[in-house]
Amino acid sequence: MSTKEKVRERVSVKESVSLDNEIIVYNDDVNTFDHVIETLIRVCNHTPEQAEQCSLIVHYNGKCTVKTGPYDKLKPQCTQLLEAGLNAEII
Repeated sequence: MSTKEKVRERVSVKESVSLDNEIIVYNDDVNTFDHVIETLIRVCNHTPEQAEQCSLIVHYNGKCTVKTGPYDKLKPQCTQLLEAGLNAEII
């Protein structure tokens, strides 16, 4: 005699889907560290430490993601960064 067991297993696959966009700030030869830091604090609500780290990353790597989130929340912030003279875009 053989016994058959029916085993049903429910497997759930969850994909990590990010709907967030990023504001990228690019290096330039115009803006000072102080201006970039002050702008990131004012516009992106960075702490002084965050803003300084981002400014150094921009300087040495050429770019840095300074903010992530939904496009509609990032658009006004990116506009303010551009108005302040920074080179930024949303991706």
